[in-house]
Amino acid sequence: MEMNDRDREYMRRAIGLALQGEGWVHPNPLVGAVIVSGDRIIGEGYHRKYGELHAERNAIASLTEPAKGATMYVTLEPCCHYGKTPPCTEAIIENEIGRVVIGSRDPNPKVAGKGAEILRQAGVEVVEDFLREECDAINDIFFHYITTKRPYVIMKYAMTADGKIATKTGKSKWITGEAARGEVQKLRNRCMGIMAGIGTVLQDDPELTCRLEGGRSPVRIICDSRLRIPEEAQIVKTAGEYETILACALPEWQKGEMGPDDLPKEGDQTAKAHRLIRAGVKLVNLPQAGESGNGDSRAVDLPRLMDHMGERGIDSILLEGGGRLNDSALRAGLIHEVHAFVAPKIFGGTARSPVEGEGVEEVDQGLAMKLIEAEPIGEDIRLIYRVDRNDDPEER
Repeated sequence: MEMNDRDREYMRRAIGLALQGEGWVHPNPLVGAVIVSGDRIIGEGYHRKYGELHAERNAIASLTEPAKGATMYVTLEPCCHYGKTPPCTEAIIENEIGRVVIGSRDPNPKVAGKGAEILRQAGVEVVEDFLREECDAINDIFFHYITTKRPYVIMKYAMTADGKIATKTGKSKWITGEAARGEVQKLRNRCMGIMAGIGTVLQDDPELTCRLEGGRSPVRIICDSRLRIPEEAQIVKTAGEYETILACALPEWQKGEMGPDDLPKEGDQTAKAHRLIRAGVKLVNLPQAGESGNGDSRAVDLPRLMDHMGERGIDSILLEGGGRLNDSALRAGLIHEVHAFVAPKIFGGTARSPVEGEGVEEVDQGLAMKLIEAEPIGEDIRLIYRVDRNDDPEER
């Protein structure tokens, strides 16, 4: 059947519904569904929160009349397996919905075409790949995580027009305006985790929480290879309220998550670690980058850290690091998007830049990126780039 403007209107409505779940469905995908009979919307819904009903079942629960023979527009292939909730395919068939228009295909091996096939076998007409590019765009995080088991990482920084992230004295509040800072809060709500280095903690003493009304604060991940974090830091003082993971790289300690019984019996660092754990901090000891061949330093091995975060179910991380951590993450090939907020200011001099390290020698050695968006945000400009990741199995 040929699709028309009304079909596009209904699917875009489903996309808008799906986005209302942003920040709450991790590590599940964002999904919206609209049920139409004739030219009337008779039900709609979205996946609101992890563990709760999926979009299709929420849409069915909202029906204003029976759905027999109706069309469902859904942004992602309906699930066909039992997880936290029953299969959505069952509900679609039971309610005798006659046609299902699907946007994205689900790469989850538990679904991956099986949902659409079950519907067809039950006599439901299925249309796939409708507005797929638009539907895919809202689930970059899910598609990456479900296929790699590693978090999708967004690197964010604010800089002046001459590329500085702080003055020569290290001051950075505030480079950008209020509108741009509001967009950063939306990013914190969107991502399941937020990561910074110990240098940022020592310099700025941030809380790294989401101050968006109705938003959700991300899991805080601090790279602190030598356990230098001050016990009076805001990160530590609020660890009982916001989940906080401290990643260190102490070769004399055992590897993995460290409870009180896993720590060495004595030593200044042991005593400090006990106090941090009592404050609510979760300690994870990982290999050093040099120790595992992922660098030549004593810093935390970032690829191993991403593996660990994936195992914990953290599907996305907003990297708000300084120049050194940004450089390490880029060199390790961990960054998928870059969000640069550029302010109409010039600092000059030798102030810090967003990415430090040794840099490249030749122009053609620079990291290739694709500009996705350039948009004025108040008095500033937001640039969004996608990193060219030809080696990434989730590239679609």
